Amino acid sequence: MNLLANILTNLSLFCGFISIILSLERHFTFAAWAIIISVIFDGIDGQIARRNPIPSAFGKELDSLVDVVAFGIAPSVLGYVFIYDHFHVIAALLLFSYLLCSVLRLAKYNITAKEELANCFIGLPTTASGGILASFLLIYRRKEDMFIPPFLPDILSPQFMPITFLLLVLILSFLMVSRVRYLNLDGLKKILGKHIKLTVPIFLILLILAGLTQKFGIGLFTLFLIYLIFSPFVVKRLNGS
Repeated sequence: MNLLANILTNLSLFCGFISIILSLERHFTFAAWAIIISVIFDGIDGQIARRNPIPSAFGKELDSLVDVVAFGIAPSVLGYVFIYDHFHVIAALLLFSYLLCSVLRLAKYNITAKEELANCFIGLPTTASGGILASFLLIYRRKEDMFIPPFLPDILSPQFMPITFLLLVLILSFLMVSRVRYLNLDGLKKILGKHIKLTVPIFLILLILAGLTQKFGIGLFTLFLIYLIFSPFVVKRLNGS
């Protein structure tokens, strides 16, 4: 089990590495998809690792190092190269802050007692933050129509896109190092109980519908956003506080 989990972790690393190369080669859509696929590998390897009765310290450290590349460096490079043609000091500093927060969040996770992580993560998982940035850029790259109230500016227009992206980077950076608690799979199993098996088919159906309507980016971004906004409230209810 540990060997299979480590193989999947390395596949996640490969996807993160490929995303960086694709970003530098300006194949932005494929670079974003590489990060999304890395999210999937990360989720699967975590589930396989949990099935092993003897936890692997090596696997935990490997997973954290891979997450830095796949969900820290890769989204930062993708966002910077996609939005800015030339060196931009503020963008570089903010994206470094995002990378730093992802590293700090993973380091904190590695030294947190297992009891504190029974049903939740402390701070937004880097997997979710990387997926949010990748899916957000996918919306803009694919020019998907996103409903924006008429009284608000078009946040996806070329004029506002850099500001919108950096604001999103700031929010995610803060949430990664915050004490806000986010649901993990163990907590999700407790909330859904025997209905947990329905989540995968529902998730696949939503993705298929998003694909048929040519709104993959919006579909993925919406799923991540639901997790980002509602997960802390679910954790509070689960813990009875």
